[in-house]
Amino acid sequence: MTSDATTAVVVGGGLAGTTAALALADAGLRVTLLEGRPRLGGLVFSFRRDFAGGELSVDNGQHVYLRCCTAYQALLERIGGAHLVPLQDRMDVPVLDPGDGSRSRTGSAGRMRLGRLRRTALPVPLHLAAGLARYPHLSPAERAGVVRATLALKGLDPADPELDGIDFGSWLRRHGQSARAVEALWDLVGVATLNARAADASLGLAAKVFKTGLLSAPGAADIGWSRVPLGDVHDTLARTALEKAGVRIALRTRATAVDRTGDGWQVSVANGPHGGERLTADTVVLAVPQRETHGLLPDGALPAKDRLLDIGTAPILNLHVLYDRTVLRRPFFAAVGSPVQWVFDRTHASGLPGLAKEFGPPGGSGCQYLAVSQSAAQEEIDEPVAKLRARYLPELERLLPAARGARILDFFVTRERTATFAPAPGVGRLRPAARTRAPGLFLAGAWTATGWPATMESAVRSGTAAAREALTQLGFPPGRLPQEAA
Repeated sequence: MTSDATTAVVVGGGLAGTTAALALADAGLRVTLLEGRPRLGGLVFSFRRDFAGGELSVDNGQHVYLRCCTAYQALLERIGGAHLVPLQDRMDVPVLDPGDGSRSRTGSAGRMRLGRLRRTALPVPLHLAAGLARYPHLSPAERAGVVRATLALKGLDPADPELDGIDFGSWLRRHGQSARAVEALWDLVGVATLNARAADASLGLAAKVFKTGLLSAPGAADIGWSRVPLGDVHDTLARTALEKAGVRIALRTRATAVDRTGDGWQVSVANGPHGGERLTADTVVLAVPQRETHGLLPDGALPAKDRLLDIGTAPILNLHVLYDRTVLRRPFFAAVGSPVQWVFDRTHASGLPGLAKEFGPPGGSGCQYLAVSQSAAQEEIDEPVAKLRARYLPELERLLPAARGARILDFFVTRERTATFAPAPGVGRLRPAARTRAPGLFLAGAWTATGWPATMESAVRSGTAAAREALTQLGFPPGRLPQEAA
């Protein structure tokens, strides 16, 4: 069929919806993108906060990706943002441990012990050997045990449905991993990528993370993050790319119902420029969270659709600290033996240097803004700011001696209570594919059956999958379908 008169409505303007809308528009469809928020980007966004007579640009949370996240990199290229979200030349993760006298992990005079997880250019798995051999936060016996467990992990198939029902923590214990090894290595990586500790994570998803990120190619785990506010990339640049592709964007516009009508679909909307209207389309992509999808799905579109409600969610807590001086001279670090997980320097991305010239001690190095990212934060997500401040500011001083005596210019908290789907054992059987039983209706979102945990990569892959299924059903030949990521 020709695409000139073919229409599509994409519900949701996060990474999944943006990807699907671009792919459908690039194929020639007339696409309308509905987003209930006043911006694009979904849970990857920035906001403004008053400071020093101006405004800071604040990301809702620290988002990173790896070199193996090829679909996300393709989206960055498509919207013209790759240069703003660069990757490390080689994986290098500084890991601080404030130490425990019983294990003698601190240096002389009680100084902090710094370890580094980094790779070389050697082939897999030798690329990690030197870094692991020098990693001071594990004993020689624990490091040898990690090697044995890694080799066992290499033999697993993440797509094996049996792995989905096993928790990663049990598997690690069966393979001789001590509590310290889990804390200082497996959870150091796994909590940040899975948003769950090993005991609460599906072995299938954990195997996907570690095999793809650490064992697929020497550079697979090189880390990338935005050097500008996330909104500059996933709202501003994404909106420009969508508009250039001919996508009609309707912000502050919420879909309230999706109904079959003849050979097509009717999407009822509230608010926004189309409030009260019913948009008709040949194809509809629902790129919203699982509970919202459940409410929009017509009967019969998905077998046992109530299973979507069984896909749990997991929170991420972010603490934002502005100091009157530089207290961290690395772009980021991770911590073990501490409640602090990952800390990133967001000073320049936020615009702080231009707003805070009058702060800081004479001759000092200038103010600094640190973002502390706390995943799997179920126990802390609703704690009051005062309690979080009392817990984490002393801990940051313990980790960063330069913070002792520094003045706190601001401390605030952002909370994403449903940041990701929970990667619990058994979640794989609950995640639906992109195609539904209803012709012309498709699903996208990091929570769908991409094989990946709830990452930006999973969201983008889901949008591509939904677009491919939609175009295939419309009769487009394989050569005109959006390319799947490697």
